[in-house]
Order: sequence, then structure tokens, then C-alpha cells
Amino acid sequence: MSSVGYPIGMQIDVSFPNFFVNLTLLSETKLKFEIKDGPFARTETVEIQVIPLGNSIFSVSWQEKDGATVTNVQDFDRGLVHSYATLPNNQFLRMTGTITVTRSADRDFDDCPHRNKALVLEAMTSLFQRHETSTIDRLYSPSYIQHNPNIPQGRDALKELVKKMSPDVYYEPGLIVAQGDLVAIHGRIRGWAEAPQVVVDLFRIEAGKLAEHWDVLQNEVPGSKALGKIPMFGAEEIAYSSHLGPA
Repeated sequence: MSSVGYPIGMQIDVSFPNFFVNLTLLSETKLKFEIKDGPFARTETVEIQVIPLGNSIFSVSWQEKDGATVTNVQDFDRGLVHSYATLPNNQFLRMTGTITVTRSADRDFDDCPHRNKALVLEAMTSLFQRHETSTIDRLYSPSYIQHNPNIPQGRDALKELVKKMSPDVYYEPGLIVAQGDLVAIHGRIRGWAEAPQVVVDLFRIEAGKLAEHWDVLQNEVPGSKALGKIPMFGAEEIAYSSHLGPA
């Protein structure tokens, strides 16, 4: 990953409604595209300008040999390319295509907050709402590191924990914050202790899986308008997490 976060070295296939294009992200200043079929079929290496827009989204623009100008909004978080092109005959195209990564970037590219939030949300709800163990191998790294001293290390220990969990355990997700390869989620868990607890879980993501975990918990103290006590965990948080879309 470069200084601006652009995933140099990555190769992607982009499926637009009427054609497919392969992009190779050679550097911050060069891109190679290949269109194998149809009226736009050709291969060319172009000089590009890359402007990071935040949250793994980049504006990438170039001009081709025939005079066509193209601006891509490449969203690696959601796996989409929004493309705007003016052809030599002045025809203007607006297209949105889906990304399939065919070669990874030269360095790990985990600065994908939308995807990483969805990963953490799925992990917390599948284990501590639905009590499923079948998702653990898919969501957690084989070398998963656990910093909670009351939980043994590794994925197998996590599976045993879920298998032996009381049916009364139920987790409610709230606010989620992501930056780089880290995600923090604020939630409430019932049945884990005698009283409901409010918890902050912090995860590190590596190669698309949960690689490391820290947490802090405290017993929930109910809010009181009369005493001016704001709730520790409110309905607006649950509403926030429920509107998170898929990665």
C-alpha cells in the first residue's frame, strides 16, 4: 500500500453492464487496462492521477491515446468502480461495475472500513446472538490472538466457548468505528454475567479475517432522566448498527 493508500500491484476484473475490463494498478502514476472483447477492445498503459477520497475510495483519471478521457471512482471497500468516460466522438458514458480481485496488492490492503465493520458485526452476532460455531473458521485467523485473560487462545477455544455458552447469552451491537486494520464495536451483552454488561471489543483485521482481540466490560447502570443520567447503551446505537450494509 502506497503513501496515499492506493493498492499498487493489484489486478482487478471490472464487470460493467456491457463489457469487462482488467485493470493493473502499476503505480500511483500508471495503470494498464485490457478490454478483450467488443467495440472498445484494446490494451493500453496510461498516465493517471490518483486522489484519495477516504474510506478506500480513490478518484483515478486519465486520457487515452485516441483522446478519450476517463474518470474512475474506485471503491475497494464496497467492490465497485463508478466510471465516467468521454469518447473521441463526444459520446459520454456513465457506468458502474463490480470488482473481482485477481491479484492482491503488493502490500496488505486492510484499510476497508465498510468491509471490516461488516466482518466484525457478523462475527459478534453469529457467535453471541445465534451461538453459531460454523462461522469461526471463515471469520477468524488460524493464528487468532486473544487478550481476554479469561478466554484461552485460538479458534478451537472460541468454538468450545460458544458450544458451552448459556442460551441466555445475547449480544446487541451498537456503534462501530473503523480505521486502518482496526475496528471497535460498542455493545451490550446479557447472560454473560449476573447483570447486563456494556462492552467495547477491539479487533485487528489481517488478510480479511479477525486476527487479534481486546475487550473491556462493565456492568450496565440504567439511565435516569430524573437524575440526569444518560444511558450507557441506547436505542439509537442499535438502530445505527442495524443499518450497516454488507461489505
